[in-house]
Amino acid sequence: MSRFWSPIVHSLIPYVAGEQPATGGIIKLNTNESPYGPSPLALEAISKATSDTLRLYPDPTARELRVTIAESFGLDKDEVFVGNGSDEVLAHTFQALLNHDEPLLFPDISYSFYPTYCRLFGVAYRQIPVDAEMRVRLEDYRQPCGAIILPNPNAPTGIGLPLTDIKTLLRDHPDQVVVIDEAYVDFGGESAVPLVRTYPNLLVIQTLSKSRGLAGLRVGFAVGQRPLIEALERVKDSFNSYPLDRLAQAGAVAAWKDRDWFERHRAMIIASRERLAAELGDLGFHVLPSSANFLFARHPSRPGVELAAELRSRNILVRRFSAERIDDFLRITIGTDEECDRLVAALGEILQ
Repeated sequence: MSRFWSPIVHSLIPYVAGEQPATGGIIKLNTNESPYGPSPLALEAISKATSDTLRLYPDPTARELRVTIAESFGLDKDEVFVGNGSDEVLAHTFQALLNHDEPLLFPDISYSFYPTYCRLFGVAYRQIPVDAEMRVRLEDYRQPCGAIILPNPNAPTGIGLPLTDIKTLLRDHPDQVVVIDEAYVDFGGESAVPLVRTYPNLLVIQTLSKSRGLAGLRVGFAVGQRPLIEALERVKDSFNSYPLDRLAQAGAVAAWKDRDWFERHRAMIIASRERLAAELGDLGFHVLPSSANFLFARHPSRPGVELAAELRSRNILVRRFSAERIDDFLRITIGTDEECDRLVAALGEILQ
């Protein structure tokens, strides 16, 4: 607290990021990073971009990256917006498209940054409870609202909605922006990007942090029809004209083009997820069905806070949230098979 703070600072409840340990020897299954390094082509491109040109500002429009992403989706580059991670893209979206007289709707169990953005930008919002199985019910969103944002697959549950449900949501709300946050879509979800040409109220946000293994580079993007993208650009250029540096742009272009690396490593993560889900089930865990690169699981006889602490004492990090309804769940990032084996062995010891 300080008398020098602006009034809004006193009311903020900042987002708490997952632990990033400063020491080695930790099995890190807490922040949904890829267990594998990025594409070698991305590393090569970053290395080549590390030159005397770093004295110059980067392309403020990230044209090559937008063209690369747009062409892969059959869109125009002006229907793509890029930013410093999908969190920055989301922040601009809350400012540019989601602040209206009627409240913004999103699930009560969802990405915990959403309420933070609402408080920061003064966005009225209403959290819609997921059902007893942690699923989003479309009928609960058939109410007056200013806009809707849904993670699909949802986080932290990992449960995805089929594309037919997204179409229904868009048709139910033709006069409101519907944002689909697809940070984890590459691990088994159905992307709404093919719907962009049909629905002018749809914005889809993705990231290169998860399935492209570039969490340390901070690159995210949105796709939508031109009026929505223009709104994001106007906010961005009122805040920071150069959100992506030269290294990020070079690495992101190369990573996006390396489809073979992407397909191979995504398949490896999905296979590891299914194996880990079965092994956790054998230990008595209730594991939610996941279309993401993590599992959300709880044990009927051991509190989540206790399990997380016991794992931490064994140098294994998982994520636990203290929010009501999910405080006994652990969100477990899919690691390498060796890391998953060590996790299962540790949980077996703890549960005995």
